[in-house]
Amino acid sequence: MQRGVEWNFEPTLDRISALMDVLGSPQHAYPVVHVAGTNGKSSTTRMIETILRERNLRVGRFTSPHLISMRERICIDGVPLEEERFAEVYQDVAPYLEMIDAQGRKLSFFETLTAMAFAAFADAPVDVAVIETGMGGSFDATNVADGTVAVITPVSLDHVDYLGPDVATIAGEKAGIIKPGATAVLAQQELPAAEVLMRRAAETGAVVAREGLEFGVVSRELAIGGQLLHLRGLKGDYEEVLLPLYGAHQAGNAACALAAVEALTAGDEALDPELVRQAFLQVRSPGRLEVVRRGPTVLVDAAHNPGGVQATLEAVHESFDFARLIAVVAVFEDKDVRGMLELLEPMVDEIVVTRNSSPRSMDVDELAALTADVFGPERVRRAERLDDAIDLGIGLADEAGEFAGAGVLITGSVVTAGDARLLLKAGEAG
Repeated sequence: MQRGVEWNFEPTLDRISALMDVLGSPQHAYPVVHVAGTNGKSSTTRMIETILRERNLRVGRFTSPHLISMRERICIDGVPLEEERFAEVYQDVAPYLEMIDAQGRKLSFFETLTAMAFAAFADAPVDVAVIETGMGGSFDATNVADGTVAVITPVSLDHVDYLGPDVATIAGEKAGIIKPGATAVLAQQELPAAEVLMRRAAETGAVVAREGLEFGVVSRELAIGGQLLHLRGLKGDYEEVLLPLYGAHQAGNAACALAAVEALTAGDEALDPELVRQAFLQVRSPGRLEVVRRGPTVLVDAAHNPGGVQATLEAVHESFDFARLIAVVAVFEDKDVRGMLELLEPMVDEIVVTRNSSPRSMDVDELAALTADVFGPERVRRAERLDDAIDLGIGLADEAGEFAGAGVLITGSVVTAGDARLLLKAGEAG
């Protein structure tokens, strides 16, 4: 943690490349599925991992940021590294970190974790690693790996100070994970992003698979605890797939995950449909429209930009029949906070603003003033602490009465989601 804050993005691969060289290039010891995009990366990564594990492969998974424990980021066979093993991996890497540091190139917090993940996966050893980028793509520390399959989830505006002012520029940064000879699995994109991604694929000679053309969601319908899907993959159709996650965006993530695994698999034969069904049945994505309590229903969601909020609200509207919706919101001050609030306003009856445990969290008074401007002051409550805000939100839902069908949505940041899961004792997010 003394290596600096995670969000201090510096566009270079020099330090991490030097570290990988002295470690013996562990990132090349196994095939990699590399996942970038603005929204849906973690869910898609988890789905890919689950399908691969159902095929009896040993899988390493690297995701970020974490919800509760830093160990969640580095998982083998779906389980975070044990505390002792996490410390061992750090101690194994530490002398090499010091070597690079001594050259005047101090490695960052995220670079260190990335190196630890690659080393742990080589040590295991894993059959395949599924790696989520931290921020961007081209200059993300994870891009020292060469993905056999590169997955780009939907690209929208986020991290504009670091990645660029528009969708096309941001897509160009994320397109950097598409390497020569790889297969590029592309979720449905806005036209400017799609054009940039296709240009990169052409330049690298990558095989392109596009959601809605080469693969996609044929149909979906609501089911108890999620949705029932008919997915068209690159090599076959898969019907009656029960996905225990909510929203059209998760169905799209599922289609991308399936296509990625098919692209990684040799031959032209489809996957075993029953294996696919069993895999998706086991998928979990903590902090992504997760039901953490009933009576009233409390949902925790990590949406932290307008694109994510839009997808979340559509899923809530479709899957939950709330007569009243109470939102508990804590956001980072460097995000498009007004854009998020303007999306929440038509659907949320009352909103409780607060802060999360991050130093980047927006000041409560500042957030309350902005929210009052969007919602009107009569619909806004405030609480200095997230635990008090959650209690207030649940209390407002309870006041509506047992049969009023009120729900609580806690959202605004991955940190907010993680803090809420911890407070509501939702369990480890492995």
